[in-house]
Amino acid sequence: MKYDKQPINIPQQLQILKQRGLLVSDPSEAIETLNSISYFRLASYWQSFEVQDSDSHEFIRGSRFEDVVNLYLFDKKLRSLIFSAIQDVEIALRTRIIQHFSLRYGAFWFMDSTLFKNEVIFSNCLDNITTEVKRSTEVFLKVHFEKYDEPALPPVWKTMEVASFGTLSKLFCNFKDVEVKKEVAKSFGLPQYSYLESWMKSISALRNCCAHHGRLWNKRFPLIPQMPSRLPLCWILAKPRQQFKLYAPLCCLAYLEQCIKPQNTFTQEIVSLLTNVQNTILKSMGIPSDWNRDPLWQK
Repeated sequence: MKYDKQPINIPQQLQILKQRGLLVSDPSEAIETLNSISYFRLASYWQSFEVQDSDSHEFIRGSRFEDVVNLYLFDKKLRSLIFSAIQDVEIALRTRIIQHFSLRYGAFWFMDSTLFKNEVIFSNCLDNITTEVKRSTEVFLKVHFEKYDEPALPPVWKTMEVASFGTLSKLFCNFKDVEVKKEVAKSFGLPQYSYLESWMKSISALRNCCAHHGRLWNKRFPLIPQMPSRLPLCWILAKPRQQFKLYAPLCCLAYLEQCIKPQNTFTQEIVSLLTNVQNTILKSMGIPSDWNRDPLWQK
């Protein structure tokens, strides 16, 4: 089938929504909103207000444009809190991986294929790092190349500052030395390095979603983090039933923040944001009804 829909202006977009049953109390404000937040982006939020299993996209009786915008703004605030925590985790992971790995294997371990399990993954990571270093405009890299021309790349504490979090995650997971990975994991309060590998992959996917301003509140994530029954620091009392939803990586982030910034406000801000949120929204995030009684969210 050939796509033949033509672009329409914002008043026409609003008229379509009204024809489908969406209540609009202030059309001028709604038009202003649609001029700043696209129709297609808001569609991800108003789908939850539509009649289920209907091809007409009609809205449930009583659905309001204001409710759709409020859900969007809630998701935006949630995304902002999560992205801030991810930055803490990403920087701490870079720091500790570089520190532990370099003290044992030197400044250029990321270029030594013998230290990695899968040569294809290693080569792809090295290619990505090389590309990022060449593309970077960071002054510290420019100064390095003005002085040194061997090896081909700067030491790891310089190169990994411009490499992506996804590349960092792949390097860690592909590394052969289990003992040094255990050291890094223990520094984050995790008794097994496999937990950290799983969490890094999950958080990397979450980070990409946040970086592209993606919807979080009812998203199904492709990578599920391991959820241990017990951990040394404050943790949840029971595994989430829907570990493909946001709540699972959210718990992982809150746990890691304890090891990075013991006096952090992330858990308090999440609790504050989610307090008085409708149960249907919490359920769509995979959050159990008694979630805020867990030690993780009580600290």
